[in-house]
Amino acid sequence: MSSERGHHEVKHIVIGVAGGSGSGKTTVSEAILDRVGRDRIAYLQHDSYYKDRSHLPPEERANANFDHPDALESELLALHLSDLKSGRAVEVPVYDFTTHTRKKETVRVEPRKVILVEGILIFAEKTLRDLMDVKVFVDTAADIRFIRRLQRDLTERGRSVQSVIRQYMETVRPMHLEFVEPSKRYADVIVPEGGFNLTAIDMIVARIKDMMGKG
Repeated sequence: MSSERGHHEVKHIVIGVAGGSGSGKTTVSEAILDRVGRDRIAYLQHDSYYKDRSHLPPEERANANFDHPDALESELLALHLSDLKSGRAVEVPVYDFTTHTRKKETVRVEPRKVILVEGILIFAEKTLRDLMDVKVFVDTAADIRFIRRLQRDLTERGRSVQSVIRQYMETVRPMHLEFVEPSKRYADVIVPEGGFNLTAIDMIVARIKDMMGKG
């Protein structure tokens, strides 16, 4: 992970963590938060920036393609990353996955030296990639990712097995192959086995601390 800014002062470090649905991105992000210090990191998730679908009928909302870059308001995330890098707090939207709508309240995120952004499609968007200093791709086998997604959607989002399988076959898998997998080539670091790869996490954390020390 070479940094072009090597000997210059680094005011803010933006770390991107991408990977397919169920790859272990959140586990890696949580490990970084715990090891570097939650009080030292501004943490943003691309999932918070899903476009509001309250203007659509419920059935149409549920059948939308949530794995296509167009489903997310990436411009707003890019704006928020720029604001945080400039030392300004941001109001992050709150998305309700049960109703597929954006809630009225927002979550205030204060600027920190390290900005951590996580999502399946963050490397697919050049505007987001260009704001990142370190790009980490969590690479996990498709069967493991599907099992994790199935478990999550059944327990956390009240979905049926059939609806999860249908969505996986119709949108999650094709979008992964079209957008997520190709974005891996932009990564500085590829982490196999997700959050269970302690060696990779050790290296990433050491690199972040090293960059923080130069700021």
